[in-house]
Amino acid sequence: MSRIRVGVVGAGMISQVEHIPNLLRLGELFEVVGVADPSRISRQFVTDTHGIANFETIDQLFDQPLDAVVIGSPDPLHHEQVLAALAVGLHVFCEKPLCYSLAEIAEIIAARDAARKIVQVGYMKRFDPSYRLALASLPGTSSTLRAVSVEVNDPDAWPFITHQPYRRGTDIPHDLIAAVAAKQKRQVEYAIGVPVTKLAFRGFIGAYSSALIHDVNAVHGLLDALGVPDGEVVGAQIFANGDGGQGAVKSLDGQALWTMTHLTVPKLADYKERITLFFDDASLELEFPSPWLNHHPTRLTVTTSDGHVLSKRDLRAGYAEAFVEEMRGFRAAIVNGDPVVNPPEHAARDQELLLGLTWQHLATAPFDWALNL
Repeated sequence: MSRIRVGVVGAGMISQVEHIPNLLRLGELFEVVGVADPSRISRQFVTDTHGIANFETIDQLFDQPLDAVVIGSPDPLHHEQVLAALAVGLHVFCEKPLCYSLAEIAEIIAARDAARKIVQVGYMKRFDPSYRLALASLPGTSSTLRAVSVEVNDPDAWPFITHQPYRRGTDIPHDLIAAVAAKQKRQVEYAIGVPVTKLAFRGFIGAYSSALIHDVNAVHGLLDALGVPDGEVVGAQIFANGDGGQGAVKSLDGQALWTMTHLTVPKLADYKERITLFFDDASLELEFPSPWLNHHPTRLTVTTSDGHVLSKRDLRAGYAEAFVEEMRGFRAAIVNGDPVVNPPEHAARDQELLLGLTWQHLATAPFDWALNL
């Protein structure tokens, strides 16, 4: 199999700005057969820009000769579309979150195993050259870890994509939009399993499952490298009308605390994302650029102290783009049998923590804003 014949489900921003251009850049590895989207405006824009065939439905796309599919559709559609792709024998790359509920992820794992296909989740930070270097450059051990800090402020994509060809689909039928919204409501209620406030709903689908999920996955990888087991959720708050999400996880019987905060600041054209690990006598910090800015290297800094002598090292691992490298990894898993980076099992672990944060928030939240969407 010299080139993977791939279809793209969803012609929205992530597909237009990242996945389709990146797959085309990897033309020696992938043949992009077509894109499916209910928006004629979006899918025709992809055709006009890249010369790729377009289809209104995934059934029409799946009728084409394909080996794999890249799913970049709205989050509530991931579960059914991944299962549909596996049912027709396709390998699957799916954007995060894979699903909202652990039960739905378990269904995907079972379907993957039955189909004997690859399923990879779109956590591109695991492919970031600086992140991979960080795994090999940890300046401490599990016995010296004291804290993990995640801090993110994000305006969303608008300041970072104006230089990219992109057209938003404004022609999706209102009944389809309403049906997807209703599906999302059912999925969230099923996942959380207890009465959900409007605030918790917004925070769960946004600050947690759409934003902090990347950092949760990245920190899990760093803790795995240290041999630190999963901890206990001890605090969480959703705030700023759901644009903000905060959490705290106690690790190693209280030896270390992992804190995390994400805040969307919608009118501030600034992006900051830091993951910092503190040890007894050292720290490691990853400072990520906006993910929409390709080939902007993540800054990796290791700080150590020998008594009063403080030393800082800035480490650089190259300019490879994480969004591109995750597609190389997807193909390597299909063709070479390489280990899958970010399998559904990772998504389940991440989602279990995000559900735990949501339950912790709800335990202290008033229930006078019952979800009624």
